[in-house]
Amino acid sequence: MGGLALSRLQAVIFDWGGTLSEYAIAEFEQLWLRAARHLDPEHEAQTAMHLASVEVAFWERTATTQQSGTLADILADATRLLGRDVAEAVREEAAALYLDAWEPLIKHDPDCVPVLEALRARGLRIGLLSNTHWPRDYHERFLERDGLVELIEARLYTSEMPYMKPHPEAFRAALAALNVTDASAAVFVGDRPFDDVSGAKAVGMRGVLRTNPAVPSYDAIEPDAVIDRLPELLPHIEAWDQ
Repeated sequence: MGGLALSRLQAVIFDWGGTLSEYAIAEFEQLWLRAARHLDPEHEAQTAMHLASVEVAFWERTATTQQSGTLADILADATRLLGRDVAEAVREEAAALYLDAWEPLIKHDPDCVPVLEALRARGLRIGLLSNTHWPRDYHERFLERDGLVELIEARLYTSEMPYMKPHPEAFRAALAALNVTDASAAVFVGDRPFDDVSGAKAVGMRGVLRTNPAVPSYDAIEPDAVIDRLPELLPHIEAWDQ
């Protein structure tokens, strides 16, 4: 945990799913089933399978091109795969049905608010950088619901960006949004060793791993700290913020 002469901290940036929000284990086909029922009620199971396969392919990009995308892109890809011309209005309605299916699965960690308040009390800027194909308003809906919007001053979603984590441009965009010019003055906290920790450390940030047994390991990089719960981050921040 250290060895380098790093700058005093200015910011802490968090991943969202599995870090600030509880990790949701969901079957893609089940989540897409409601949308598929609207798109093609006579073949909803097969349609849901195709929609899910396109989403799986999207997430596999983190290990290849790291090119980002949107939910509209996924629906467009699925439309091409299905060989059906789906009107924009129908795609939007299908997307809304998909979001409704996620609603009961999204739960923020109850430690979020006190930990973010403690970090802000130290004068640290707080950011969020999430790999996502969801549009901004989907995430903001959940953050507002649980009182987190006002605690996170810069919220970046890769659906609005050219690349997703671990691409360095994603992390640099988050630093710029918080007016941090020295990457060593920022900490990134995430549950994915490859996407989050390796990406953050590659641009000079400290990387904190929040353990998640459902996420693949990545031994090529060593986190600056490992935590099981968000409050465990605070002693590390205090030690580094001297």
